[in-house]
Amino acid sequence: MSKNGPIALAYHALFVIFMLAPIVVVCWVAFTPEGFLSFPIQHWSLRWFKALAFYPEFVAAFWRSLWLGALSSALAVTVSVPAALAIARYRFRGREAMTALFMSPLMIPNIVLGIAFLRFFTEIGLSGTFIGLVLSHIVIVLPFALRLTLASAIGLDRAIEHAAVSLGASEWTVLKRVTLPLIVPGLASGWALAFINSFDEVTMTVFVAAPGTETLPVRMFLYIQDNIDPLVTSVSACVIAVAVAALVALDRAYGLERLLVGRGSHGR
Repeated sequence: MSKNGPIALAYHALFVIFMLAPIVVVCWVAFTPEGFLSFPIQHWSLRWFKALAFYPEFVAAFWRSLWLGALSSALAVTVSVPAALAIARYRFRGREAMTALFMSPLMIPNIVLGIAFLRFFTEIGLSGTFIGLVLSHIVIVLPFALRLTLASAIGLDRAIEHAAVSLGASEWTVLKRVTLPLIVPGLASGWALAFINSFDEVTMTVFVAAPGTETLPVRMFLYIQDNIDPLVTSVSACVIAVAVAALVALDRAYGLERLLVGRGSHGR
């Protein structure tokens, strides 16, 4: 097996630094004792982490974003399973049109979707509601869930399903005990990618959310319009810490490689 040369290693190191530098800077600035954004900091302080106790709206928005992302991603994956199996296995009239319809949110700017959802939800009485947020987020994250689920469905060996049928298994049993376990990596990856996009979405959500249904990115966006203190960096640092802790716990409990790739890591 060939090894990476010094140029490749330097390129990879620069790429990792480029990706991690903003995260490190945000977490670093969160520990400043000053009342303004400054870098590098002269002294370390938990001032702005303690200040979060006086802003319960950030905590409420975090839990709302977490619940919204989990729910909309789960529903998107649920919809993507039959759609992916139909697209991967059958040739029917309108197949390409259906695929294009599911993927169309990727081609429409989020600000256009936000205005459209605002108008639509106002007409049907869902403007500013959590249900409206869930429905709009399902639309924008569905392409991500469908794409990865479709990739798993296309690579599925149908001979395994045929073997189960030949042994007397019903279609429901085959789906539950053969098909779904085989495409779990695609489902997990699709859910994770959909959740990230839902949790991080702000452009479209600004139009759909209302006071009381603000997500964390919207709450942070509204806060920095009137304030320039490091409170937002402390919120960001907390979110980063929670994300890292969740990934470590998931890796220890199940294994990220096994979950996302479909096989266990070496030595596990």
